[in-house]
Amino acid sequence: MDTPMPTRFFLILGAFLLSVLMWVDRACISAAKEDMATDLGFSDQQMGWVMSSFALGYALFQVPSGKLADRFGPRRVMAVVCLIWSAFTVLTGVVRGLSAMIGLRFLFGMGEAGGYPTLARAFTSWLPMNERGITNSISFSGGRLGAALAMPGVVWLIGALGGWQQTFWFFGAMGILFAVVWFLLFRDLPEDHFAVSEAEAAHIIQSRSPKRAGTTSDVAEAPIKFVQMLQSTNMLMLMVQYVAHNFTFFFTVSWFFPYLKEQYSLTSQQTGLYAAAPLLFGVVGNWLAGFTVDRLYSKGHWKLSRRLPAAIGFALGAIGMSLCVNMTTPTSAVICMCIAIFGSDMILSPSWSTCMDIGGKSAGAVSGAMNMVGNLGAFATSLSFPYLVAYFDAHEPFFYSAAALNIVAIFMWFRISPDRSIAEELNAASPATGATA
Repeated sequence: MDTPMPTRFFLILGAFLLSVLMWVDRACISAAKEDMATDLGFSDQQMGWVMSSFALGYALFQVPSGKLADRFGPRRVMAVVCLIWSAFTVLTGVVRGLSAMIGLRFLFGMGEAGGYPTLARAFTSWLPMNERGITNSISFSGGRLGAALAMPGVVWLIGALGGWQQTFWFFGAMGILFAVVWFLLFRDLPEDHFAVSEAEAAHIIQSRSPKRAGTTSDVAEAPIKFVQMLQSTNMLMLMVQYVAHNFTFFFTVSWFFPYLKEQYSLTSQQTGLYAAAPLLFGVVGNWLAGFTVDRLYSKGHWKLSRRLPAAIGFALGAIGMSLCVNMTTPTSAVICMCIAIFGSDMILSPSWSTCMDIGGKSAGAVSGAMNMVGNLGAFATSLSFPYLVAYFDAHEPFFYSAAALNIVAIFMWFRISPDRSIAEELNAASPATGATA
């Protein structure tokens, strides 16, 4: 008798597809940049503000979105935020002025802010500990694949649909459809899902919470406030290292496409294919890190399972971004970025798995806090690249800055302890109650 496929695998598939959609929606502006800028009369600096406004909205609403997912459940929250960002995707093809476009992309980022923290909260309830690494990798690799498809795909769609505006309308419609399907098929807890067997539910419940050394109790249930997160050394270092990741990665979905096209006098079709390559390497880096995280964890190496892939990833990121200063051909430029993004995407699985480890029932808020601060790096990338190039008349300062941040992040990871929850850190730092002098 064949064993039926576990229902949680369909959640993983849904997370993959959602990630594809999110990154197509946010990366298509890079491929459409020239058409948009020409049509609307925007300069590179003005387009930098349009792109960075998304990153700012995305960063600022990470924690509120994560807290909403913790409180109201990922079923309702994901459906709502997906509808919100899809509506603003549609409206991107409608507005014309610079101020309106900047405001609209900020609101679009605000909507997308709920995506990954809500998925993290869903994974915490639905996944055994030893499946979180590869699941995070599958989820984020969907984003990289979506961004890779957006580069040549948006160029083709602009021609097929008759303009860049219609492309945004098309992707917005896809998001609205996904929100409806998610709400109909997903449930907050596996034990409440109509398709989950009793055996699968029992397995998930037994293995979804880490057991701390010296205790048999699960992670603390009390909600963790943002001010408490800032008292956690683990949390602060997770935030810093995620700034480094985003500063490197966001370049590929904001300025790498227009940089290649202008620097090497390529056609839009050629540029789309070149710009997709680093993102596809990111998919491979995602999967390698996820496999390594779960394999090492299953062998009893909890700390090493998070630290080793992240440290290797940041080392490759530093090497790739340093080599970028010597880019002389589109091929060499792409090879350097492939190295950097392969490494950069190795950071995702250990980072988000650690958020689940130390956050427990507050995984949505904790992952949102990390992503909030980290995406200030994306905001800095969108603005720093055009302004640094204009000031120094060279690209080298940007790439050296990114490489330096990657090196700093390596040292952060060898102090991060995924087996020490935020609640434990706070309890250890608080004076013992009832103690006598």
